[in-house]
Amino acid sequence: MLFLFFFILALAVVALGLEWLIEQPGSLTLEFAGWHMEASIPVAVAGLLLLIATVIVVWAIVVALIRLPRRMAGGSRERRRERGLDVISQGLVAVGAGDLARARKAAALAERLLPGEPLTQMLNAQAAQLSGDHQAAAKAFHKMTLKPETKLLGLRGLHIEAKRRQDAEAAHHFAKAAHEIAPLPWAGSAVLEHHAAGGDWEKARAAVEANLAAKAIDAATAQNLRAVIETAMAMEKEREHPHDALRLARQALKRRPGFPPAAATAARVLIHHGDRKQALKLIETVWATKPHPDLAEVYFEALPDESNSQRVTRIEKLARLAPDAPESRHILAQAALSARDFTKAREALAPLVAAGQHPTAHTCLLMAEIEDAQNGPSGPVREWLARGSRAPRDPAWIADGVVSKHWLPISPVSGKLDAFEWKIPPHSAQHLTEEGQPNIPAAFLARQPASLEAPASGAGGAAQ
Repeated sequence: MLFLFFFILALAVVALGLEWLIEQPGSLTLEFAGWHMEASIPVAVAGLLLLIATVIVVWAIVVALIRLPRRMAGGSRERRRERGLDVISQGLVAVGAGDLARARKAAALAERLLPGEPLTQMLNAQAAQLSGDHQAAAKAFHKMTLKPETKLLGLRGLHIEAKRRQDAEAAHHFAKAAHEIAPLPWAGSAVLEHHAAGGDWEKARAAVEANLAAKAIDAATAQNLRAVIETAMAMEKEREHPHDALRLARQALKRRPGFPPAAATAARVLIHHGDRKQALKLIETVWATKPHPDLAEVYFEALPDESNSQRVTRIEKLARLAPDAPESRHILAQAALSARDFTKAREALAPLVAAGQHPTAHTCLLMAEIEDAQNGPSGPVREWLARGSRAPRDPAWIADGVVSKHWLPISPVSGKLDAFEWKIPPHSAQHLTEEGQPNIPAAFLARQPASLEAPASGAGGAAQ
């Protein structure tokens, strides 16, 4: 409304000005190079305005003609870019769908349309990966590293290719280079796993701190990783540097309360140096919240000089700390069986084999041992062994589909730190053997030769 008011006001002013100009007497005379022109003032002003308008129009036409080739080229480039981006989009969709022929065709066309586009190199790399041409993929990723905006993407691709061909040093080089540019989670994790796989726990611990400072991991994850690293260090130092081993194991327990590997390591160190009472107390403290077969094994180790009846009494005390846990009933049944107290052994396992229950392989094996020790080879023994072969598997240390009788700090398959979990293994899980496991640090294997023994039938051996 305000604009309309000012527009009408401006028209009124112009009209008044024209009326004033027309009413003015006089004329305008122009003589130039023999030319003589005479016109009234309104006509002269109108001619001047017409001349100015003509010059402006001619100038605009000249400029448009000059710029026409550039505009035509720019439009062609824009259309070429639009088409190239459309081809790249179709190619990436083809890669995602696993359509190798379309992906290759799109990559070749994108290379012609947009050879310098980062997405073109990405499509080339993914199409090469899809076809199994890892050399071409590595070449495309290398081109990405030459440009600042795609360098991190190229380094990650080269890291993946190096891991695929099992070149640990090259993979570490690319991950470290990426981590120095930006604190990316994948790069920090790769650097950490490289140091862990090599058994360089001090550098692994420094990598954890660097990842935490860069906020690549949260505080809880960092605490868990610190505990794993300190437990691995304690296990390596257990024999030659027991004081350091005990300090590290206790520190790991503070970071990760109830962590069975750390508790078992600390208890073993105490036992080997004559502090049996402290070892038993430590295991009992952890057992109350997290009973575990590894702790039961060390607990038995702490009672070598006691009679069978004394051992049963101690085990009963331990079992009462977690009375409903299957681990408590298993360890009590084993102790009673060693003391040939078959009644107590059966009572310990009774809730696990009662009607409606599904006893695990280890429970069935214990029942078979009780029957055999009490009555000799008989039908019940064979029956329990048969049930055990069909029974649910017992929990075990498992990582990446591989079962280990004892805990390990890293996965032997992927090299991931803190990969082993205590859980029921799937039927497809493989038992871990020493052969063909390059991801486990040699120094760790030297300190823990028994940790690579294959479990007994089912998963029962892992629960003993």
